[in-house]
Amino acid sequence: MHLIHDANMPAAETISFEDFLKVDIRLGTITEAELFPEARNPAFKLRIDFGSGVGIKRSAAQITDHYTPEALVGRKVMAVVNFSPRQIGPVRSEVLVLGFPDSEGAIVLAAPDLAAPNGARLA
Repeated sequence: MHLIHDANMPAAETISFEDFLKVDIRLGTITEAELFPEARNPAFKLRIDFGSGVGIKRSAAQITDHYTPEALVGRKVMAVVNFSPRQIGPVRSEVLVLGFPDSEGAIVLAAPDLAAPNGARLA
């Protein structure tokens, strides 16, 4: 999947609220983060705890420009938890961690500014 990171692009096509509800975005805490040297582009392998309802999931995330593995452990992140898993080299990525590109295209993680429990669904 290739995402376009152009901040000057117009909004995507209109969808219904029912379509939006199909995307399950949850809050989780990163419990493990390590370099993913086999990836084509610099990335980390993550394990994220989404609470008892969703459980612990794995992800491969290209977020190496602004973050280190040590800084990621314990950090809250938002992720889509109901996409089909993708095989990325030797890693089965089960969730898509969400973020926004900065002015250079490096990803800045999306996260709440106040405390919320693991597994909370975006409302």
